[in-house]
Amino acid sequence: MPIVFVVGTTAEIIKVSPILREMTDRGQDYEVWSTAQHVNGVAGTFADLNVREPDVYLIDERWRRHISASAQVPLWGLRVVRAAIMNRNKLRAALRSGDGRGILVVQGDTFSTVIGALLGRLLGARVAHVEAGLRSGSIRSPFPEELNRRIVSRLATMHFAPTEREAANLVRSRVPGEIFMTHANTVVDAVRLAMTDDVDIELPEHFGLVTLHRYELLREADQFSETIRCLAAFSSTYPLVMVAGESERARIEQLGLSVLFRDGLSMIDKRPYAGFLPILGRADFVVTDSGGLQEECAALGISCAVHRTHTERHQGIGENVCLTHRSTSELDEFLRNWKSYARSASLEQFSPSRMIAETLLATDRV
Repeated sequence: MPIVFVVGTTAEIIKVSPILREMTDRGQDYEVWSTAQHVNGVAGTFADLNVREPDVYLIDERWRRHISASAQVPLWGLRVVRAAIMNRNKLRAALRSGDGRGILVVQGDTFSTVIGALLGRLLGARVAHVEAGLRSGSIRSPFPEELNRRIVSRLATMHFAPTEREAANLVRSRVPGEIFMTHANTVVDAVRLAMTDDVDIELPEHFGLVTLHRYELLREADQFSETIRCLAAFSSTYPLVMVAGESERARIEQLGLSVLFRDGLSMIDKRPYAGFLPILGRADFVVTDSGGLQEECAALGISCAVHRTHTERHQGIGENVCLTHRSTSELDEFLRNWKSYARSASLEQFSPSRMIAETLLATDRV
């Protein structure tokens, strides 16, 4: 029975890669279909994680653009849907063997997740959702991720929930199909596979790592400026290194915050996953608005402040992870007491990717 993985973003590639490695180790063939939601750095991510590039692209090479703004989504989505409709017979054939139904696997909560789940249902496949059941409790925060999760939960029939909390969310929602608890997110397997000690830049001996990239924070000029000023003030006593992409750099320049990046507060370019992990491993603590980085810090035991109003992820909360509710006073409190949050790493405790692969293969034989 065919098994197809649909990915579109760098984060999805990272979190699916250890499942693909498990499939390869078991001699199980599979296909990877890409929506090309992300383009920049994707080839390097596949190479770094030792995963082959996609077998099928659901968008023509002429129209592949890195989707970094919400205004780009409608046209990109229409092009993916159009390509899927034009190639539906070929895609359906790839998901069928005899009279059986294949399994189409999606991950996370992006637009690619929704498109992949819809495509699976339209092609008559069983849809499996990895990282299912996450809920922030607010449909508007984060948006559209919370809405995407709820849509996919109605389309999927195999739900892989990271913990008991997410499994309970799915039970309460009365989702169709079966729920499987994996005891952790596949990011712990990705970290274990990709972590090295090779750092390609010079870093302070001791430092805190900062990543702030979410649109909901960048668009709030006052809050973003206040956050950067808070970090700059703290950096006079402890070095901070901020990893920034094009959108963050442009916003910092636009708001006149560039002058704050001197002495203890420095900025470096975004890196591929395998290049970023060694930097994370060297950091004493982390300030981020990334849910994925929250999970990585939880697994590594690194003190972490999640600078968001809500989070759908509860790994590490109340232990080595602090939710600031996007309050600079709570962020400042964390910065002054980050040492008290450190915990032991738990990377070796679970292997969710192995469990997912075994479940998919067992279903495949039914």
